[in-house]
Amino acid sequence: MKRSLSLDEVEERLAHRFADRALLERALTHTSGAPSAIDSYQRLEFLGDRVLGMAVADMVYRGYPQADEGELARRLNALVKRETCAEVARELGLGAAIRLGVGEAQSGGRAKAAILADVMEAVIAAIHLDAGFETARAFVERLWVERMTTARGPLRDAKTTLQEWLQGRGLPAPSYRLVARAGPDHDPRFEIAVDIAGPIEGLTGEGRSKREAEQNAAARVLLREGLWKEETDERA
Repeated sequence: MKRSLSLDEVEERLAHRFADRALLERALTHTSGAPSAIDSYQRLEFLGDRVLGMAVADMVYRGYPQADEGELARRLNALVKRETCAEVARELGLGAAIRLGVGEAQSGGRAKAAILADVMEAVIAAIHLDAGFETARAFVERLWVERMTTARGPLRDAKTTLQEWLQGRGLPAPSYRLVARAGPDHDPRFEIAVDIAGPIEGLTGEGRSKREAEQNAAARVLLREGLWKEETDERA
């Protein structure tokens, strides 16, 4: 079992010393470990989502001066989605600092993507409230800029792209169904099939959430049909 991180260690990893440490404490407190929801990270997560969005929007706007609105939006969405936020939280090791109730801790709460993503956004809000937007923006840019410049894979959302392509061929939108679910509650694995009317055969995809599995199923169809290429931003 990993030991818990002290606030000093968290600040060192964040490269930010808080003038008001209560903000950091709240940002790391899940509802299960708080006397009430108001004492948890929920309000900070709400604010942090907006601060992150503004910081990343500014970053991609400056980073891609020739990109149109659609490309900017796709880059933004890829960088602020739950999976990306959770990935950054894991790299910082924030899971070991989250304050959870006994039940949530025993069910693997420190590794749950949803909790890690919420904590990451709450921490961003805490930095914003502690030191201002520019400090929060610089924090986000430091941790997100490499993800922006090395983004791989198609920028379009797979499910949306597949639906638009099918509709362009006069076919109805695809449907998705659960094929299998495995693993414990704190680390589930889903297999989802995408069903397509007409001559185009559907495929299955796997993921840690139903949404991720659906996206992977749609992406496999797009790759097979030559609409997307493996490990590239470009569509065929």
